[in-house]
Parts: sequence; structure tokens; C-alpha cells
Amino acid sequence: MKTSGRPACRLEAEILLCHCLGSDRALLYRGAEEAVPSDAENRFRELVGRRIRGEPVAQIIGKKEFWSLSFEVNRDVLIPRPETEILVEEALDALAGRKGKLKILDLCTGSGAIAVALASELPDAEITATDISPRALETAHRNAEKHSVGQRITFLSGDLFASVDGSFDLIAANPPYIAEKDWTELEPGVRLYEPREALVAGPDGMEFHRRIAGESAAYLKEEGVLIMEIGWGQGDGAAGILEKAGIFEEIALRSDYSGIPRTVRARRKKIRG
Repeated sequence: MKTSGRPACRLEAEILLCHCLGSDRALLYRGAEEAVPSDAENRFRELVGRRIRGEPVAQIIGKKEFWSLSFEVNRDVLIPRPETEILVEEALDALAGRKGKLKILDLCTGSGAIAVALASELPDAEITATDISPRALETAHRNAEKHSVGQRITFLSGDLFASVDGSFDLIAANPPYIAEKDWTELEPGVRLYEPREALVAGPDGMEFHRRIAGESAAYLKEEGVLIMEIGWGQGDGAAGILEKAGIFEEIALRSDYSGIPRTVRARRKKIRG
């Protein structure tokens, strides 16, 4: 079966065909001259139809790679984006050289991608992950178990810090950051297939950033680090929110590989007695 066309379309077609064959792309190429079994071909045509109607490939096949790990995805969670790996990189950099047992809090965990990625890199860390959606937490827990880090991540149901106790060396968050007015402008693959509550955050998309900056004082250790993902055009606003909170220093933006500011990072000031 031919999968010609634009490179992105060809790649998606190959992913779908591999899914139907229970194969990987290397095996697909090695068997390029072999006929596709009729049941797999029929299934492939069905999945291509779903993709043509706008359903994301990751949801069609039920998984997405993030940080070189495979994550279960479904309509209860956001599909992990490559740019969110910038947040993981920033977290690892912020914690480098710290001694003792690290305590990390991952807010709005969704599929658990950030928490699981950090657990895979920091085997001695103790991680807490929260989400307001119980169904998202079920998915996150399965992903943690799949990658053998479930015993080191505590999943809590609640709105941001609502169910959290203790203090942390690092708070990471990929909160909703789409402005209400921009919701209808999102591509159908996002708007129709991913949870709205994980995307939209008030009139300017920064409602959760304000809440996290304001509420984190009760949960962030002295000189602990807060890192939040941000959307297009939100860099100055996010930095301003952290400055206004009054407890942070070393506020810095990190751009993704397209040059778009993608995270804001800050260190909690020392408490002077």
C-alpha cells in the first residue's frame, strides 16, 4: 500500500500502518515489498479516515512519545508536546548539584509526562503529582506503573495545591494557558479531541500562572525553584507575575528551539530573619 504525499502525511500514514501491523517502522521498510494482510489494510483505511476527520494520531493509536518514553494518551489528557521537554530540561538543570533527597511537585500533571520523565532521571527523588481530573490521574498512574516509577510518585486529586502538604525543592507546572477568546481559533484536532479544562485559563490565559505564583510560597522551600510552561506571547507577562509575587529572584525565560519563550523559571528568595 502506497503512503506517498507530503513528509508529515507520509510519516503519519507509516505510524498508523505500523500500529495496524503491530510492527515498527524499521520492520515496515524491510518488508516494503510484502503485501499487507487484508484485515490490517481494512483497519488502516479506517484509521486514516479518522485522521482525515481531524483526530490526532496519538489518540488514534493511544500513545505518544515524550522524553524517549511512551505514554498512554486518551481524551482525558493533553497529548504531551515536544516543547514541554524544555520544562524537564530546566528542572534537571535547576536540581543539578543539590544534595539529599529531592522533593518535587508536578502540578496539572495530566498524562504524568513530566512527573514520570523526572522520576526516570532522578531515581532518588520523591515526586508528588496533582490534577483536578480523576480520570487524568488514572492515566498518569498507569503511565508511571508502565515505566516502573509508580512507587516513587504520589498522585493526588485536587485543584493545584488543594490536596498538597509539605514543602518542595522544585515545583513544576504545565498549566492551562489558552485565553478564552482564542479557544474557537484552535485547530480542530486540539479543540475537539483534547480536554478544554486542561487548555483554557481565563481572559488572558494566565489565570493559573497567577494562582501558582501566589500560592507556591506555602509549598516552596527556601531557594526552591518554580518552573512553569507558558504560551506564545506570555513571556513578559509571566515574568511580571513572578516579580509581583515578591518572593522570587533569578527570574528567567527559556525559549524552545523555534525561539519562542516556553518556560519561566525563578528561585525563591532566602528568608532573612
